[in-house]
Order: sequence, then structure tokens, then C-alpha cells
Amino acid sequence: MLREADALGWKTFHLVGYSGGGAAALAFAAKHPERLLSLALLEPAWAGTWDWSPAHAEVWKKYEQLEALPPEQLMPAFMRLGVKPDVVLPPPPPGPPPPWMARRPAGIKAFLRTFRSYDLDRERLAAFRPPVFCALGGLSNPDDYGEIAGRLARVFFPDFHLEVFPRRHHFDPPHRMEPVRLAEMLRRHWEQAEGCD
Repeated sequence: MLREADALGWKTFHLVGYSGGGAAALAFAAKHPERLLSLALLEPAWAGTWDWSPAHAEVWKKYEQLEALPPEQLMPAFMRLGVKPDVVLPPPPPGPPPPWMARRPAGIKAFLRTFRSYDLDRERLAAFRPPVFCALGGLSNPDDYGEIAGRLARVFFPDFHLEVFPRRHHFDPPHRMEPVRLAEMLRRHWEQAEGCD
């Protein structure tokens, strides 16, 4: 991220991250807070290993069990964990999957290993002062994404805004299904960060 920002001449910038990208955005905010004007998190997949509720710890035990599954079983089980029990997930689109889908199980396993080993600097994250926006799907697993959003609001950021999208979930996210609404929210978030209100 730093390399790309420097190549563009951006001394400071707004950062948006979804899912695993949201977890990476949190890590970036902890390491390089001076570079960020604001942070926007769209259902970050992880936010450190502290203050987990028993329900959140149980979800992560289930994520760890996914690693033993063959690829054709891993993706459906991974998606089921990300939503409320009564959510009906759409079937895969007709036809053969795109070639990049074959790499997805290995990518998920790499994320899970990194989340277990990475030491997200809680103190530096708690000192982050720019505004933070967080989007949460109302149909996502509340013991996973819901808990992460609540923990971030409760523990860290003094300028934190949580927006719940009641009909969305992690695999039906607002940036894909409600892009205009989310774009308006992000624009307001960025204007606030730049003092344009």
C-alpha cells in the first residue's frame, strides 16, 4: 500500500478495506496512522485476538476446522459460517467457475493462518484518531462480523460510525448490492475527515 501511495504522490489518503482487506486495513492503520485521513471497514474479517466473547471464540474454532476440508467442501462451509443460520445462500452461477476460484480455498487458509499468528498492535490502534466508518450486514453472522464491529466501536476508535445494512450479508455486501448508498456514506465520511462539513 505504501509503495502504491508513494508512486501516486499521496502523502495521506483514505483507506477502505472489505473482509480480509478490512483486516489488512486495520493492520495498516496500526503501523502507519500518520498516512491515513480516514479508515473505512466493510465487515473486516478479523480484528486482533483479544477480548473475544465465548461465541466469537467458538466461531474461530469452526474456521480452524475448515482447513482440514477438501476444497470443494471448504467454500460452502466457509460461506455458511459467515451468515446467520436462516440465511439462504444463492447457488453458484451456472457454468464452470472462473479460473481464479480454484485459488480461493488456499487464499482463505492463508488468511486464517495469518490471523492466528499476526500481532495486531492494540495500543497503536487505540491511538488512531482519524474517523472510522464501519459497514455491517444485518444478515451476517453476529458472533463473527457483528462482534468485530461492536468490539472496534467499544474498545478503540473515538470517532467511530457503524452503519448496518439490514438486508445484506458478507457474501451479498453493500458495495456490490447498494453501491450508490454506500458511496454517499463514504463521501460524507471523507468530507468529514477533510473538514469539509
